[in-house]
Amino acid sequence: MELSKNRFHHLEVFVSHATHANAALTPLHRLKLARLVVDEGWPIARAAERYDVSWPTAKRWADRYRRLGPVGMNDASSRPHHSPNRVPAPVVRKIVHLRWKQRLGPVQIADRVGVAPSTVHKVLVRCRINRLTHLDRATGEPVRRYEHPYPGSLLHQDVKKLGNIPDGGGWRYVGRTQGGRNRVATPGKPRNAHGNPKVGTCFVHTVIDDYTRLAYAECHDDETAATAAAVLARAVAWFAVRGVTIERVLTDNGSCYRSFLWRDTCAELGITPKRTRPYRPQTNGKIERFHRTMADGWAFKKLYRSENARRAALAAWVHQYNHHRPHTAIGGSAPITRLTNLTDQYN
Repeated sequence: MELSKNRFHHLEVFVSHATHANAALTPLHRLKLARLVVDEGWPIARAAERYDVSWPTAKRWADRYRRLGPVGMNDASSRPHHSPNRVPAPVVRKIVHLRWKQRLGPVQIADRVGVAPSTVHKVLVRCRINRLTHLDRATGEPVRRYEHPYPGSLLHQDVKKLGNIPDGGGWRYVGRTQGGRNRVATPGKPRNAHGNPKVGTCFVHTVIDDYTRLAYAECHDDETAATAAAVLARAVAWFAVRGVTIERVLTDNGSCYRSFLWRDTCAELGITPKRTRPYRPQTNGKIERFHRTMADGWAFKKLYRSENARRAALAAWVHQYNHHRPHTAIGGSAPITRLTNLTDQYN
């Protein structure tokens, strides 16, 4: 009785194993065939006829059952135990070194190493450095990507500087000649040492949640500590309305983020402030990439006749980015979809 239980247990295990489409026997029937021959003493020819396979096939599964038991009825890998033609490890290291440090392509590396370019390409693919976008430009090391596990675990905050648009439109759309005339005609602007009007700078303070990619942005005329701290406080309140509690914020090493006011504001909000390593904007890469998207989708998307018109369009674009624009980093969904139980998340 105990033997029958064990037999049925093994049968249940092997039912779940898949096999290739052209196999004459499934793992379950291989096991049944082998047990007829080994355990019950059937002749190999009779067992082969019972399961409609050739005599060598039946003998092969019976022999494998004797050696390995029920586990041997599964498909074995066809991968060779040894690969004598594989590229030697010292050559692989040299290929990887040339790719990392000098950013050379397969043809140039092949010329220096003495192997075929196709071989170099196979090595680069195997080491996952076949695309230069996988390597950090500053260090040549593979790009290390990260994502915090839930909303509010980390905010990214930064400032994007944009030149103000003179009345009548900027040079990107009306040309440099007309753009210069518009600068001169813009009233109420101070002059520089050459007598040319200074239209000023728009400081776009941006905040992004690391997990959801939800964005918050405000336009200001400065990037002082007071402005940056106030933006953070309003952003935290904006996220709180959506059920997100902020735990930490990551910034660069700008003066506004190194101030005592910034430190005290983070302490009042219960947020841990963090800063990137100097001269390493890649650490804050999510918000740097957002700035590029914002420039293409809002700042320079169309002709604005004044700076006020462009600033007025920011809120609508941020809403479209959060609620409707597919984001490739989160599977082509809008950032708001990473928050649940929001009644207005699809509006």
